[in-house]
Amino acid sequence: MQELPSTVRLAHSPIAILGVPFDNITTPETLELIGEMIASGQPHYGVTANVDFIVQALEDVELRRILFDAHLVMADGMPIVWASKKLGNPLPERVTGSGMIPHLLKLAEQKDWKVFFLGGTERSVATAAEKTRAKHPRLQLVGAYSPPFKPLLEMDHAGILRRIREAKPDILLVAFGCPKQEKWINMSFREAGVPFVVGVGATIDFLAGTFKRAPVWMQKSGTEWIFRMLQEPKRMVGRYGKGLRVFTIAIMRQWWQLRSRNTARPAAGEVETSQSDDPVVSAPSRIDALAADAISGKLRRAVESGHVMLDMARTDFVDSTGFGLLIRLRKHARELGHQFFLITPRPSVVAALRLMKLDEFFSIQSSIAGARLLIERMARTPVVNSAVAGSDLQIQWVGEVTASTAIELGARTESELAQLSPGMTIAIDLRRVTFMDSAGIGLMLRFKKSLKRRDVNLTFLNPAQSVRTVLRFTKLEEYLLGETK
Repeated sequence: MQELPSTVRLAHSPIAILGVPFDNITTPETLELIGEMIASGQPHYGVTANVDFIVQALEDVELRRILFDAHLVMADGMPIVWASKKLGNPLPERVTGSGMIPHLLKLAEQKDWKVFFLGGTERSVATAAEKTRAKHPRLQLVGAYSPPFKPLLEMDHAGILRRIREAKPDILLVAFGCPKQEKWINMSFREAGVPFVVGVGATIDFLAGTFKRAPVWMQKSGTEWIFRMLQEPKRMVGRYGKGLRVFTIAIMRQWWQLRSRNTARPAAGEVETSQSDDPVVSAPSRIDALAADAISGKLRRAVESGHVMLDMARTDFVDSTGFGLLIRLRKHARELGHQFFLITPRPSVVAALRLMKLDEFFSIQSSIAGARLLIERMARTPVVNSAVAGSDLQIQWVGEVTASTAIELGARTESELAQLSPGMTIAIDLRRVTFMDSAGIGLMLRFKKSLKRRDVNLTFLNPAQSVRTVLRFTKLEEYLLGETK
């Protein structure tokens, strides 16, 4: 299933902070963009990412990909705003869930948008709904549901989605806590069909009055975290201490990596495009904050016309905003089903990509011919290959196994398994799987359990390290791979 392209276009390029593309927007602009998403009727999701999110994403490749793919990434924390100033593209303000959601509810009341609360405890979500209705009597609050607490892959996803689809909300606020809420959203937002979905963490508790927000002066000064820590010292002290330490060190490494050539600001340069079915786009010598906005329009049009090979042979400097632009272009290309290659980037650019853990999200090729050969090979390769070896069946999954591909991949695998007999051994080879999220892990789990009931032995072979990492975070590595430590 191909991704639906985003219906909104942000005016300025985002800034990549430790690989997370933060959108350069204010709270009023955020509300306006959400309005555009709702008007489109197409599913979108946003993330309010704070320091803790970023630190978790440094280790959790799936969360990192979710932040990479989000239609809107808001800076929920003053340290992120301060870091953006250090990196040369100051974000105008922080846009927190707890600060933005009350404005969104007020606007929803005015615009007749339907709202659904999902998550929190039964008591907190019921109280939040009651107080919200009292404050906004004309608001269409069409649902407030707290599912039983279970691990992500054991939740009743079908039941939850049925409730949401029956209510037909325009806005879905999900409060499962990070990263569970972000992973659930990534797995479910397409099927839910809600125009705007966002994880709100403790915001349901703030609406319910379970927790109080810090005084305004603390919110403005960036010390709200101290107030929050005092409310839950056992849970928050260690988390905030580790988060700020890791974040600060990582930000200084990013600044140091990108600082040396960021002294002069020459003209942005031109973007040159060859005339072919798969255009070769020559990037300018510098892609910095000044150049990014100037060249983004032409680069976006190239992405929308087909596969793009961005020749970076003469690009000797890319700053945090330049990387933010590349992320946005790569994301838009995937939404359209197009490939986006970085051709012969210089060592300094590759080093910066690796530092921000972005190299795994871009296809880096050493030549234009190599990129074209890869496009041809991908076009010829099915997502499922199978072969019979004696009484056994060997299946190979290919490409990304994610929420957007799992339905098709599952159906094709089911067709290969239709003629199985009890006692057979099935092997699914994962060596050509480039990325897998929780939806993909759920697919593995589904086949493992269903084939066991049919007395068929299923093994998964040769997972890449990125797949192993996601399995490890779901605590299913030993069960699905059959490995003992």
